[in-house]
Amino acid sequence: MGGGLHGRARSVAVVGLQAVTVTIEAHVGGGLPCVTVIGSSGPTAREAVHRVRTALSAAGLLPGGRKVLLSLAPAEVPKAGARFDLGMAMAVLAAVGTVPADALDDTALLGELALDAAVRPVPGVLPAVGGLAGAGVRRVLIADGNAAEAALVDGVEIVPVADLAEAVAVVRGEQPARALPAAEPVAAGGGAPDLADVRGQAEARRALEIAAAGGHHLLLVGPPGCGKSMLARRLPAILPPLTHAQAMELATIRSVAGRFAAGQSAALDRVPPFQAPHHGVSAPALLGGGSGVAKPGSASLAHRGVLFLDELFEWSRSVLEGLREPMEEGVIRVARSKATVTYPARFQLVCAANPCPCGGGDACGCSDDVIWGYQAKLSGPLADRLDLAPTVAPLTADDLLTAEPGECSTAVAARVTGARAAAAERWGEGAVNAEASAQRLRAVTRPEALRFLAGAVERGELTGRGYDRVLRVARTCADLEGAEVVGRSHALEAHAHRLALRTASSPP
Repeated sequence: MGGGLHGRARSVAVVGLQAVTVTIEAHVGGGLPCVTVIGSSGPTAREAVHRVRTALSAAGLLPGGRKVLLSLAPAEVPKAGARFDLGMAMAVLAAVGTVPADALDDTALLGELALDAAVRPVPGVLPAVGGLAGAGVRRVLIADGNAAEAALVDGVEIVPVADLAEAVAVVRGEQPARALPAAEPVAAGGGAPDLADVRGQAEARRALEIAAAGGHHLLLVGPPGCGKSMLARRLPAILPPLTHAQAMELATIRSVAGRFAAGQSAALDRVPPFQAPHHGVSAPALLGGGSGVAKPGSASLAHRGVLFLDELFEWSRSVLEGLREPMEEGVIRVARSKATVTYPARFQLVCAANPCPCGGGDACGCSDDVIWGYQAKLSGPLADRLDLAPTVAPLTADDLLTAEPGECSTAVAARVTGARAAAAERWGEGAVNAEASAQRLRAVTRPEALRFLAGAVERGELTGRGYDRVLRVARTCADLEGAEVVGRSHALEAHAHRLALRTASSPP
């Protein structure tokens, strides 16, 4: 390139949940005054040129009358957004000697530059800083709004900066790094609504408890106003709090999706997530998508928690079919033009639906053909992946007028915790019955229970997959009872809870 001044800084790209260290090189030399970016394409590069040049000028640090060339390597890695602005500006300043080049050797920079040189927060900071910590970076300069999020990562010093001038002062050693805000604990309960609010519905409450104890998927079919949504929204209150590893995984997904609020307290949220997308949502919004590199959808944001689909039979069948693979594998793979990414999606699916277009009940006037066409949105393969479908009957006057509330979430959660502890002791830490091997399940099931389920297969009431899923639910029923082996009564209960599935997936 013939003479000129060289500078270098480090930043990080995030592709899905994967962090890739990016080296930013700056060359400042003779020629027509301009700023050019290579190694990044499209509007991202063009916009970065204007932001970086204007921010350097606003801070009084723009090299006058020089040609500036910035290179982001490796070039083949997708580089979306404005996350490299601060690193590009610092590489230029290192090239002209405004900051010592060796001061950036163990430092990375992450942040968008405003036109007045303020440093703004960017999404995906949690996986980015985690990747830098594993790449030998000692400290990361970051926007104030991202500092609390970045502080969740151990092993790297987080330095919050308000603007480019402060970043330069910290790197030059003229100003000490500001302290991070103190973490405030997040309540384990999270203010989730209590099961005591639900009147009646003993069978549905029991199914909800089984679903929580075993990690099973649940379908609630019943007329309007019988409490389906109330039950679904109370499931997180009886689920065990997330472990540290699970909470970090969820926080990473939220960070990439831009759901980590700027300035949020540096404490992990241990409450299982609850996602309730509208039935008109698109497949990319549910499963993940967007141009370039796909962002997580509602299914991934529900990881380790609950994905609630209300008005199930109003959903597009094509959108619902996209849930089949993540329900089996616990991950979602999304291919886009710049990258194919994989996001975790190990959620509990809870669905609620009216039995027919008019809502059902004693005054239902829908024909069998109308009902079948309405319920056909739930395909047989997807219905087969649901574990529990209890009867949700209309509320009676006694249910509404009784002064005695239902059992509270705390009492139910205690039983759920005990059942999950038994499953973890049997299958391994963090494992639930819904993920258990069918072969190992048969080894702890009485022969009469297996014969009963085999008879259901022979009668056409269960498929081979349904057989295994009922067996997993029966194992959870046994754990809630404190039984070492699965008996016929447990298999009977598990099979009975699939009544609505058999009704919904069979033509008239």
